[in-house]
Amino acid sequence: MVTIPTVSLNDGTAFPELGLGTYNLRGEDGVASIVAAVEGGYRLLDSAVNYENEREVGEAVRQSGIRDELIVTTKVPGRDHGYDETRRSAEGSLERLGLDRIDLYLIHWPNPSVDKYVDTYRAMVDLQKEGRVGSVGVSNFTEPMLARIIEATGVVPAVNQVELHPYFPQAHLRAFHASQGIRTESWSPLARRSELLSEQVVSDAAAAHGVTPTQVVLRWHVQLGTTPIPKSADPARQAENADVFGFSLTDDEVAAISALERGRLWDGDPDTHEEM
Repeated sequence: MVTIPTVSLNDGTAFPELGLGTYNLRGEDGVASIVAAVEGGYRLLDSAVNYENEREVGEAVRQSGIRDELIVTTKVPGRDHGYDETRRSAEGSLERLGLDRIDLYLIHWPNPSVDKYVDTYRAMVDLQKEGRVGSVGVSNFTEPMLARIIEATGVVPAVNQVELHPYFPQAHLRAFHASQGIRTESWSPLARRSELLSEQVVSDAAAAHGVTPTQVVLRWHVQLGTTPIPKSADPARQAENADVFGFSLTDDEVAAISALERGRLWDGDPDTHEEM
């Protein structure tokens, strides 16, 4: 079993430096995959209403027998924005998860055309005060959106989960997060369905350290100070993904991988994007 180190969020929560994405992990096989990940050392589980697998995640948590060691994440979908709507959405998630607390609650997508994300965040902050939610955060928020909710509520999000990988390293946003004490969490950390893992600088680093290209990219995330959440149903691949804390990339390797930047890969509404 791999021990995944933690960092402290701005609310004091010990937050793993790497987690498990659970998109498409459904049914009995999905439960088994999540349980295997927990047995392999994962302590951060990332779900969402739109993944339609909160029941499976909750069942895996119960089967693990270590509820208090786990951080279960779920997200408010765009269709549930608004103060009262968010509170109802949270209750639905808690019921499906079968848990008495959502450890990390995120706004899945700011849904700017509706422009209710401030009210949504206010509801989440109140749920946190009531003990129904542990940490509160957001996903796919820009710097101006973050500044707006901080000014409106006085509560800095613990996490902003965004598309982030070597093709889209988001240096400016990461710097803003660091200045505010917001933890950056990376969705699509391996830029799947791209040629990232075949890039020469990634292959060279893998050969130099005796690891796989996947491990190189995930280690790059860790050294940038972000928490990647790779998804895999396969226990062997889960173990490979988590085994990135026994080596370090050089500064030159990190810079060379970051220099692969070309922009975001995923367009459209991430509220329903499968890569999340």
